Formats: sequence, C-alpha cells, structure tokens
Amino acid sequence: MLKRSQFEKVLDDRVLVLDGAMGTELYSQGFGFESAFDGLCLSHPHVVRRVHREHVDAGARVLSTNTFGANRLRLQRSHLGDRVVAINQAAVHLARDAAQSRPPAHRPLVAATVGPLGQPLAPVGHLTPDAAREVFAEQIDALIQAEPDLFLFETFSDLEELKIAAGVLTARLPDAAFIACATFTDDGKTLFGHKPEEVARVMLAAGAAAVGANCSTGPQGLDSVLERMLQVPGARVVASPNAGMPRLVDGRYVYVASPDYFAEWALRVVDQGIRAVGGCCGTRPEHIARMAEAIGIRAPRPPHARYVSIESSDRPSDAPAAASPSGQSDFERKLAAGEFVISVELDPPRGVDAERLVHGAVACRQAGVDAINIADSPLATARMSPLALAVLIRQQVVVEILLHLSCRDRNLLGLLGEAMGAHALGLHHVLCVTGDPPSLGDYPGAKGVFEVDSIGLLQTLSRLNRGEDANGKTLPFQSDFHLSCAVNPTAVDLPLEIDRFHAKVDAGAQYALTQPLYDVADLERFVELARPTVPLIVGVLPLRNARHAHFIHHEVPGMAIPQSVRDRMLRAGDQGPQEGVAIGREFLEQIRTQVAGAYLMPPFNKFEMALELLR
Repeated sequence: MLKRSQFEKVLDDRVLVLDGAMGTELYSQGFGFESAFDGLCLSHPHVVRRVHREHVDAGARVLSTNTFGANRLRLQRSHLGDRVVAINQAAVHLARDAAQSRPPAHRPLVAATVGPLGQPLAPVGHLTPDAAREVFAEQIDALIQAEPDLFLFETFSDLEELKIAAGVLTARLPDAAFIACATFTDDGKTLFGHKPEEVARVMLAAGAAAVGANCSTGPQGLDSVLERMLQVPGARVVASPNAGMPRLVDGRYVYVASPDYFAEWALRVVDQGIRAVGGCCGTRPEHIARMAEAIGIRAPRPPHARYVSIESSDRPSDAPAAASPSGQSDFERKLAAGEFVISVELDPPRGVDAERLVHGAVACRQAGVDAINIADSPLATARMSPLALAVLIRQQVVVEILLHLSCRDRNLLGLLGEAMGAHALGLHHVLCVTGDPPSLGDYPGAKGVFEVDSIGLLQTLSRLNRGEDANGKTLPFQSDFHLSCAVNPTAVDLPLEIDRFHAKVDAGAQYALTQPLYDVADLERFVELARPTVPLIVGVLPLRNARHAHFIHHEVPGMAIPQSVRDRMLRAGDQGPQEGVAIGREFLEQIRTQVAGAYLMPPFNKFEMALELLR
C-alpha cells in the first residue's frame, strides 16, 4: 500500500483521471437501487469487473472499489451483514484484476472506497461514535487485508463521521495514503453545515494526502466549493461531481451532463489547480474517456481560481402595496379578460428568516406583478413551508399567491390537509406538481411518497371543488380552487409530455405554466402540436452570466438554451446580469401576443432581476 508521501508525489507529478460511477452504472444495467450494489461483487462479479475494465479502457488512472456501502449497517438491509469481509475483499480483487490488464507502467491504482454508514451520529441519531468506529473498523480491516494501493473516503456529509473513518485507518496504518471527500449542498456547505475550507483543513490535519468534493451536484455546482478548498495551504484537491441532475425517462433516472461537457469542465478546473478529476453519479466510461483525452499528460498547476459574485444593487421598498379590490384579484381578472399577466417565483428560504423575500414580494407588487409563485422545496431541498411564506407575504401586501403543492412529501391525507389549510387562509390558486425525487436534494436518503402524481392531485382537488372527497363521497363543504399545472415544451419525449398535459387539463387544470424557454420556435412548436385549450403562462428565467447559461443547458434536465443565447452571455462578460435581463425582455416582447402571461423565475431569488426585466 502506498504511503502518504508516495501518493502526494504522484499527485504532484501528473493530473490524475479517476474513474466514474459504479452504482448508477450498475443501475443502468438493470440492477435496482433497492439492491445492495456491493453484494454484486459476490453474486455478479463479472458485471463489476466489466465496469472496472471499461473505466480502465477509458483511461482512468485510479479505480475505486465497489465497496461504498459495504459496511455492516448498510449490508444488513439486504441481509448481507455477515458478508462484510467477503464482499470487501472480493471488491479489491475485482478492481485489481481489471487494473492488471494494463502493463505495470500504465496500471491504474486501486482505491478502497469507504462511504458513510447511512445512519446519523448521536445526538442527531442514535449511533454513538464508538459504535461507528467499530463498524468502520470491520470494513477497513477487511480492505487492508486485500492490499489496495490507497483508500478513498467519499460522499461524507458529516465531518465528524469522516474523521472517525479516517482515524480508524490511521490508527492501523499511520502513513497510509488516503483521499477524503465530502459532499456539499448548493449553498456550498455540507448537510451538517461544514464549510469546504473547514473540511480541507481538518482532513489534512488528520493525515489525508488529498481532499475534495464528490457527488453533490453537477460540475458547475462544485465550482465555489473547489475554489475555497484550493485556498487552503498545502491542499491537493480532487473533484468527482455528478453528471448534472437526473430526469425520469420511462421509469428510470437518466443523467444529463454530456461527456464533452465534462471534458470542458475538467480542463477548466485542472487549469485552476485541481489535482485529480473523476465522476460520481451518472458518469459513465464515456465521460472518463473524454476527460482523459482532453487532459492527456500534464503536470498540475498552482491554484489561482478567483470567482466574482455579481450582485444587483437594487433594494426593495418596505412599504406594502395597495390592496386589490374585493372579489377577483388582479391576476384572476386579467386572466379571465385575456390581459397579459405577470407572475414572479420566490423560493422559500433554507432557514427561518423570510424578511428579504417578503420585501421582494412587496417590491414585485409595486412594480405591477400580478401574482407571486411560491415553490414547494424545489430540487428536494429542505426549505420553509411555502404555506408559511405565503402567509407572511399576505400579512404585508395584497397579492395573489400561486402556491405550489408537491406530491413528493405527502400522502393523500397530507395533501388534502395542506390544500384545505391553504383554502381556509384564503389561498385558492394551487400549482399541482409531482415534485423532484429526494435523491436530488440535501437528504438523498429520505423516502419520497408519490402516492399520487400531479394528475392525481388535480383530480383530487377538482373533486373538492365539486364537494366530493377523494373517494367520491359528498362533503359538507365545497372548495374554490383555481388549479394549474406545469408543462415542459422542450421535453425530450415531447409526445408523452403533451399526452400528460392533456391529461392534466382533463383532470381540472385551468391554466398552465411552462418551464423556462429561450427560443420562440420551441413555444410555437409546442402550441402547434398540443393545441392548448387553457391559458398558457410562459416561463422566463433571466440568465446571470455565461456559466449560469452553460449550467442550465448541460446540467438541468429538460432545459435547452440556444447556442446564440449562450454566445451572447459569453460575450457579455461582467455585464452578464444586464444581458440576461435584455434577452428575457426581448423574448417576452416576441411571445407577448401568443400567450396569456409570463412566469418570471429570477435565479437564486434575485427578484431584482425580475423587476429590471419588467422595466
């Protein structure tokens, strides 16, 4: 096994290309997420060996063993708790077999992979540090006996758990080479609130040869995390992001970031000082091959990354807007009269302070916005209840609220309770959405409910409007919900999307809001094919800069930005927010006569961009 100093020299001599995902690659070959992927080292060793060989052929210089979840606690869920030693040792041998298909000078290193235990430590959970240390020891001892070249601790969200795992290894082999990687949310911290520079400093002090980030989001989502780690003196930083965010296609999750996009990203971060690049969820041997081809043989560069956060200087007024007349809201009146309506989306905060968003809603109303959209934990991130934010906004300004209601987090009872509570509070407009899967968010181990989808929810709330419960029984009340649905005119499977759109209308949707669009041709094609019979409110997401445009086009499922728009954002440079607003304004002018309204989605809750667009 390599010593720390030996592996550090490897990282100093040449940028390494790590391998790609094992779990999602096995998933793509028909093994479900409910399976213990680690157990396939015993039951289907030829499949695991083939994945390793494909990564070797792609140019990977480090192979990570199929042991991410091969600890007793995780394996017990699949009744394999007594096979810890056999699975871990078989995994190392399979990776070694694949590596030895290359001559010694070009033979990849084998990294024994250790992931988190899948249970939170006390006091959040019930797992004591001593118990965690015992479980890690069982797995790490089995891996050491199989003689890997180094260890890879990856996808840890709790720095304390990562320290315990690494401490078990260094207690046995004080000079052992290991990489320590954490996973980060889109706010640049771990789920437990640890900052990237804190993770880097602590793990370097614990003996790591390299530190880094893996999994988390797509490539661009890790940019700020990597930049902050690179500022830690002596840090050799590695990165293995997901292939963007997955979309559900024919019942299976498919990741969207292309191999060419990964190669482009790899060249950029290597130029900034990253020592090793690879891929996590959704990355395939093709991604690794393109990165290896792009990077070639090159020495690492000293870190020099600097990022600039471009903020708008506009400040909202604290004064509430004047109340709407009694009866119909401005939004309802305009929609019924065929006048152009404007809605702005505000995502609830990832905390308990909503003051800035309330001020934003006031400023939007004063600027002539007809409605505020409040999303329901988009991308499966834990946020304040949208109902709570709606009430806080209504306390300060009279404005129509379009409340999103997601099927991800509630069964039918919960959905009905939330809807009736909203109705009692005077919130009658509901956008029914199925919801993003929990695997996308900051609690990927959480269970999605999905007892009904958006169509089922529309049918249920339509029944309430008729004075019936979900089973068709007569109720002593009758609701007055104005129901809407989401539709994606740029969906990969557009015929299926259109079929579902028609089903949503049949289920009770009275108007529809689209995903963000940037090309009038996409809207015209959808209208021609779908022939909507309900008002269509078109989504407009103003771009902040070229990186933002690049991210949306390559990493966000179901969204496409024309090359001409991406080129404009690139040429705009530091004037990106202004150019993004100009592009959005031009698009609105083009589609204004073809649709019922616009649904503005300012990025990162920068509602000032929506206000600027409306000017």
